[in-house]
Amino acid sequence: MKQTLSALVLFAFCSLAIPACVHLIPTVSPTALELPQTLSPLVPQATTPPDKPSEEQAIIRVQDAASGEILEIPVLEYMIGAAASEMPITWPDEALKAQAVAAHSYALYQRSQAIANGQEDAGWFTVEPARRLGYMSREVLQQYWGEAFEENYQRLEQLFAPLCDTVLLYEGQPAAACYHAISNGRTESSGQVWNQELPYLQGVESSVDKGAEGYSVTVDYTAQQMYDMLAFQVPGANLEGDPSQWFGESEWTDAGYIKRLQVGGVFISGPQLRSIMGLRSSCFSIQYDGEKFSVTTLGYGHGVGLSQTGAAAMAEQGQTFEQILSWYFPGTSLGQAN
Repeated sequence: MKQTLSALVLFAFCSLAIPACVHLIPTVSPTALELPQTLSPLVPQATTPPDKPSEEQAIIRVQDAASGEILEIPVLEYMIGAAASEMPITWPDEALKAQAVAAHSYALYQRSQAIANGQEDAGWFTVEPARRLGYMSREVLQQYWGEAFEENYQRLEQLFAPLCDTVLLYEGQPAAACYHAISNGRTESSGQVWNQELPYLQGVESSVDKGAEGYSVTVDYTAQQMYDMLAFQVPGANLEGDPSQWFGESEWTDAGYIKRLQVGGVFISGPQLRSIMGLRSSCFSIQYDGEKFSVTTLGYGHGVGLSQTGAAAMAEQGQTFEQILSWYFPGTSLGQAN
């Protein structure tokens, strides 16, 4: 699917160390989700539990991106801190459980990558507890929740304790159960974002996202601001002359996100341009009215895997965490961490 941007508009419907997430989740409208009335829950996969969990199996090892420190976090504590950094505490239990299991599964997937690279003793991935990115420690949660800390922590502790040994598996191995805040109405294939196709990350319908607060956001830029963003980060781009001609041919993915876009005569991928411009999503449109550029994004995050907005909507409709995970990660099963 191709289109040329004139002075009018370019539209897009919107490393494997796969980044898991995007933060700051909006309000959802549960009634907007168009899903089957019932979904088959994930079937737990039989595994033989170890006689005694090892230290490696009992902790999640991450690196604090701010300090460089390697943190060894007990699984339950990590699940609580990860879920709290990703979803409001007011969201339904089943959505929170889906998020916690996804975060644990993603962590173990990253552990498998670290082992393969001979780096198991390093952090399997990075978090920033102080900025509430990826994981919040007890100390940060105490500041974040204030007087509600004990009540909130106990709630999550009770929800997640029975799930500490439960992870999402694909062919017996932990799945890269990544997540994002809002899709453009359909989740994206992993291969379109990270150039590695995973069978359970091929994209599914998530129309509830269209009703979420913050689904569509428009930001205006002067021509000079746009030039400053692009000129030194898109090598070879010619951004001289009429600004209406800076953006050219575009291609979209099947899920409706920008696949690649011509900028100053140079093609650049949608995810790369999203990063350069600091956009909320790679599903975006750009308009130039002769005075300014208006950039409108649909959704929030990389769009792959679990839509946190969709998870909340499904939970509101009575779906279980197993059904939520089954919907967003087709072909996976639930099994025991090892």
